[in-house]
Amino acid sequence: MAAEAMARAGLAVTVFEAKPSPARKFLMAGKSGLNLTFEGDFDKLLSGYGPAAERLRPALHAFDNEALCSWAEGLGQELFVGSTGRVFPRTMKASPLLRAWLARLAELGVTLRPRARISGLDGHNPVLDNIVHDADVTVLACGGASWARLGSDGAWVEWLGAPCADFQPSNVGVTVPWTPHMAPYFGAAIKAVSWSAGSTVSRGEAVLTEAGLEGGGIYALTPALRTAPLHLDLVPDLEAATLGARWAAKPKKTTRAAWLRKSLGLSPLKRALAQEFGRGAADWPTVLKALPVPTTGFAPMDKAISTAGGLTFAGLDDSLMLHARPGVFCAGEMLDWDAPTGGWLLTACFATGAWAGRHAALWAEAQGQDP
Repeated sequence: MAAEAMARAGLAVTVFEAKPSPARKFLMAGKSGLNLTFEGDFDKLLSGYGPAAERLRPALHAFDNEALCSWAEGLGQELFVGSTGRVFPRTMKASPLLRAWLARLAELGVTLRPRARISGLDGHNPVLDNIVHDADVTVLACGGASWARLGSDGAWVEWLGAPCADFQPSNVGVTVPWTPHMAPYFGAAIKAVSWSAGSTVSRGEAVLTEAGLEGGGIYALTPALRTAPLHLDLVPDLEAATLGARWAAKPKKTTRAAWLRKSLGLSPLKRALAQEFGRGAADWPTVLKALPVPTTGFAPMDKAISTAGGLTFAGLDDSLMLHARPGVFCAGEMLDWDAPTGGWLLTACFATGAWAGRHAALWAEAQGQDP
């Protein structure tokens, strides 16, 4: 996005790509359908970025979810809105969009140099293989620290020399110390439930794995789970009072297991979860609405969809240029912001790329003017 904005402004642009081919993480995102963005107003868009929302506001306002849809359609990609409001290419793949995009960049004169990994900066000039490449302006989009094999390993923190917050996994699974009784359910999806951490609630699904829990229902809670415990509501569509009345009306001879099966119609997996986390509970209806799930941490960083942490906004001006290195702009996941899946991640990457690229072009033009 930065390269496109800079090329449209008339600059001769070279993209240095660390891997043999570009956009590998983008292509990985396409394996699950490429959720580009979502349908909704600007307040909904901004709400996904937590403490970083105000710093991202200008870039998102300049290139919001509607602008992203128009941009993709301009590359010949037919889009559709799913039942949850998420926007996908009709092909449900990233590769057709990427091919069209690379062709457009080539038409704009952008040069792509693969297997070219930056190792530092000399002023605002990038250093690759101990060679300083003269540049009027540089935009860095070095990624976060997840899926290192795709190119984003966070190694840039060592040579950038700018204020950075420690990387943390985000949109990631949690580890759970299961008892042996849960082994038969490894790989099963937990559906029609509600998850919560503190005041944050998620109605998404999760998959029970040998290590713990994975899936959209858990990923959305990552920021909250850093400070609050996880709870599971097995019957989210039943009010607590209704559930309590059903329990009170249970025949005395009916066992708890039979009541879960017959009165509530819980699946074997849900019943197993109730037994796993509610064992010994006295107030059974209340426990079913808020089963405490004892997590022991997050899955490893490299299994996370994204990362929180990275280059802090304190080191950047409003144009996303480094205070300490005039002429160096930064964009994407290397910045310290966090967001859930569902369209927020890619939208902010596109928006910050476009914002940094436009302002890099303006900065380069200003430097070329006579005093």
